[in-house]
Amino acid sequence: MKKILTLLFALCIIFPSLKAFAVEDIVSLDEVKQEEVSAEQKETEVPANTLQAAVTFDWLDISQAQRDENIEHYKNLLFEDNPSRIYFTKDEFKKEFAKYFKDKEFKYHYMLVNNGVTEDEDAKYCAFFYKRNTLVMYAIQYKNNPKRAFYYTAFGGLRYTDIMSDEYPNFPYTSMQYDKKGRLKSAIYFVSKDLQYMYGPEKEFQGLWYKEKMYDRNGKQTLTRTNW
Repeated sequence: MKKILTLLFALCIIFPSLKAFAVEDIVSLDEVKQEEVSAEQKETEVPANTLQAAVTFDWLDISQAQRDENIEHYKNLLFEDNPSRIYFTKDEFKKEFAKYFKDKEFKYHYMLVNNGVTEDEDAKYCAFFYKRNTLVMYAIQYKNNPKRAFYYTAFGGLRYTDIMSDEYPNFPYTSMQYDKKGRLKSAIYFVSKDLQYMYGPEKEFQGLWYKEKMYDRNGKQTLTRTNW
């Protein structure tokens, strides 16, 4: 369960048109509100300055050898050919992000996200609920620092930090997620709005997201996210 949630938390804020998903009893704010906005409207929620790459989904049609080749290709782009910094020591991470370890305005932010606010003049927000009525986590992406996203417990303690590459929000870009000690938890290559390759901290392939569905290396569907 914890591993699956880590996979999904990485997709909440860093991709503006992909704000919601649900796993078992964990639901996001936008799933609670999904009846208020049509699926057709959601498909248009892509920033005007976001470049879209033409992507053909052929994961189920290509050979296993080709899937393995693609997995290796994007792994290399993430871990071998990535000009962005990937690994931190605990002290290095603390030095760079210490001021975010505690959300000093957590009571205010708790009130905002618990009441359905997803954006204000300072930041974008994403809320996670247990069984739709108990806020367990929220994420903040500050507009003056958009290449970072911070995930907090309901009491304002930092759980995860997302670091996006300089290309963000244009595609393709990469996103790395870390825990509070600076340990890499997941790495994602955003090919386009529709397509993302996800890997774990040991460079292991965790799945290919295409729209609302995740597939494993053999083409088997493993997860579904709502409100893609």
